[in-house]
Amino acid sequence: VQLVESGGGLVQPGGSLRLSCAASGFTFSRYGMTWYRQAPGKERDLVATISSTGGSTAYADSVKGRFTISRDNFKNTVHLQMNSLKPEDTAVYYCNTYRPGIGASWGQGTQVTVSS
Repeated sequence: VQLVESGGGLVQPGGSLRLSCAASGFTFSRYGMTWYRQAPGKERDLVATISSTGGSTAYADSVKGRFTISRDNFKNTVHLQMNSLKPEDTAVYYCNTYRPGIGASWGQGTQVTVSS
C-alpha cells in the first residue's frame, strides 16, 4: 500500500490550497479515505473523511465550510480543497485509509504553512 500526498506549501491567510493523495497497492474504491493533520506539539487530528463511493463526507468543526474532501475512484486519488486558510491550519497533512482486518495506512505527509 502506498499513499503519496502532494500540494502543500506556503500560503497567505485567506488563501487556498488543494492537497492530493495518490493511492496504490489496494482496491481504492472499496475503502473510505481520511485526511488528518498534526501541528507542532499537538496530536494528529481528523480533518475530513469520505466514504468509499464519495457519497458521504464529514468534517472537523474547525474546517466546516472552508474545506472540501473529494475522491476520484478512476484515478485512485483523494483531494482536500482548502479555502479561507488561517494560520491555525498550519500543520503536516496526512492521507489515511483503514481496512478492517488489516489496519491503518498512512502517507508521508505534506506541510501546509499559512503565514503572511
